[in-house]
Amino acid sequence: MENKYILSEQISLYGEPDCIGFGNDEFYIKEIPKKISNDIIIKNHYSKKVAGFATTYIYLGVFENNVLLGSLQYGFMMNPAAAKNIVDGTGIYEHLELNRMWLSDEIEIKYPESRAISFSIKYIKRKFPKIKWIQSFADERCGGFGIVYQACSFDFYGEHISDFYSLDGEYVHKIALTHHADKRPLYQKIRARKDELQKESLRQFRYIKFLNQKWKKKCLLKEMPYPKHYKL
Repeated sequence: MENKYILSEQISLYGEPDCIGFGNDEFYIKEIPKKISNDIIIKNHYSKKVAGFATTYIYLGVFENNVLLGSLQYGFMMNPAAAKNIVDGTGIYEHLELNRMWLSDEIEIKYPESRAISFSIKYIKRKFPKIKWIQSFADERCGGFGIVYQACSFDFYGEHISDFYSLDGEYVHKIALTHHADKRPLYQKIRARKDELQKESLRQFRYIKFLNQKWKKKCLLKEMPYPKHYKL
C-alpha cells in the first residue's frame, strides 16, 4: 500500500495545499487539535500529563482505518536554548523533541510505534524544513531501552539519571519543584505537598534523529552502541 503525504483541502497563502500528515489508507498520522491530543495523552500516557505549558506545538493523531487510536506531540526541549549545547550552532527553531507518544493496544498493524514515528518524521521534514534534528528519551519506566527509536534509525547518545517525584501515582521531573511559572494543577499540588513526595531516580536514554546528516558532524555528544532492549 502506497504511503503519501496528506494535504489540506484549502490552498495556503503560498498557493499550494499545506502538508497535514503522512501515511496510507490503512494507517496514517495527521494533525489534530491540541485539546484532543492533550486529552489522549493525559488519559493514557504513563506520566498522566503533557509536557511544559509552552513546550509543545505539533499535535499529531495516529489513525488506523480512520479511527483515532493515539497521538504524538513534538515541540521544544525543556530548555530550548540548550539545544546548541547538544548540536553546535542549533537555533531554537532548528530542533524538536518528541515530548509525548501514546498508541492504543487496539491497533492491529505490526510495529505501530516505529511506523508512527517514521511517518511523523516524513511529515516534519516537509512541513518544517528548518528542523535539523529530533531528540527523544526512552524512560526506564517503559521497560525497554528505546527499541522503537532503534527501529527508526535514531542514533544513541548515552544515558543519564534523572530525579523524579511521585505523588498520588503521578510523576513529575524535579524541575517541577522550582518551576513556579507553570500553574498547572498537578504542579501546584506537587509544590504545595512537597513533604509528601517520594523521590525516584530513573535512567533515561537519549536518542537523536538527524534530518540533515551534515548536522550530525556538529553533535557535541559521543555516539554510543545501542543498549540492550530489556532488563535481564
